[in-house]
Amino acid sequence: MIVRGGTVVQGNEMVRADLRIRAGKIAEIAPALLPEGEEEVLDCTGLSVMPGLIDLHVHLREPGFERKEDIASGAAAAVKGGFTQICCMPNTKPVIDNKVVVTYIKARAKEVGLCKIHPIGAITEGQEGKTLSAIGAMKQAGAVALSEDGKSVASAGLMANAMMYAADFGLKCLCHCEDASLVDGGVVHEGYYATLTGLKGSIRAAEDIMIAREICLAESLGLPVHICHVSTYSGVQLIREAKARGVKVTAETCPHYFTLTDAAIRDFDPMTKVNPPLREERDRLAIIEGLKDGTIDCIVSDHAPHHADEKNVEYNFAAFGISGLETSFALSNTVLVKTGALDLCGLVRRMSTNPAGILSLAGGEIAVGAAADLAVADPDEAWTVDPEAFVSKGKNTPFAGQTVYGKIKYTIVDGEIKYREGGK
Repeated sequence: MIVRGGTVVQGNEMVRADLRIRAGKIAEIAPALLPEGEEEVLDCTGLSVMPGLIDLHVHLREPGFERKEDIASGAAAAVKGGFTQICCMPNTKPVIDNKVVVTYIKARAKEVGLCKIHPIGAITEGQEGKTLSAIGAMKQAGAVALSEDGKSVASAGLMANAMMYAADFGLKCLCHCEDASLVDGGVVHEGYYATLTGLKGSIRAAEDIMIAREICLAESLGLPVHICHVSTYSGVQLIREAKARGVKVTAETCPHYFTLTDAAIRDFDPMTKVNPPLREERDRLAIIEGLKDGTIDCIVSDHAPHHADEKNVEYNFAAFGISGLETSFALSNTVLVKTGALDLCGLVRRMSTNPAGILSLAGGEIAVGAAADLAVADPDEAWTVDPEAFVSKGKNTPFAGQTVYGKIKYTIVDGEIKYREGGK
């Protein structure tokens, strides 16, 4: 195949170039390439050709919760969103805490044959916070990281052991930072809108205390740690200061944390219920600043699909989470690139290059010899978010009806077109 006429994102540069793809890899990059033999020509004139996007934080629900999502529907949502690689969280049933479940997910991903799927193993058996999982066996089977996902490991001693043991196998711990005793049943951010609605709030300190703990452990042990879905201005500052001291900490955030504030909860829309909760405007602006200055390394979707019955209920009883794979790039492009906070190269670093580096995944660049994993987009095309058009089983989004900019036209994985807009 020849990918012709596009503007190619390469590091800090955007260059007009053609790509020749052979045997699943990029064989040649040049200003103008002629087809040889029966090579297909994919006309990308006027489009941006980016390294395939990589999402480090996705919930695929399979095995056990296929009513919400399964590997096939989640992978279809991923490639529609421009993602060529996704990492799936362990809160399945059974939990991803052993090599059998890791092997199952890898096999199902290969069978589905859309994007590359990397399982993340649970830090503790059954995510119960008591005993470390079979970390070495999971790594051998293909796990790329460890996480307790929707909860923190309560015991600092156990968390320290997990970080040390994980490091022995070349793995990192991806930490959901939340002190459960401070959350204490809170479903929104504790602030003006919690008072206005009467919904129970959760204070910033619930997140910040655990961010600080993980940083302290990483600093004391000299080991890396990754902070999941940062949502507070104070958390951003903790990470910024730790990086300045040389602590091996990386961090992610999600589009909803730099797009929305807790003002969105005033109508009691359960689609706005996420964990951690939407915060205030000062938090939103700090998240953007953290992305700009490199304090926050990457953007993830935290794709959390739910069945309609789990969201269309009273706010207190609704499930936490947003179905985000199909809107992540467009929301990020709209709020960050269109406003000048980042350029497209900067966005690609945070949605592809940096995620690849954090977990040592092959990808995140367009270079001769690299895998032909590409996302081709029109960054200027406007479209309206319609959850009924999602291919994910999860239609739960607070962005329904919103106009966004940035449309994925093609997603190419190992040289094969896995998504083509309109299915043409």
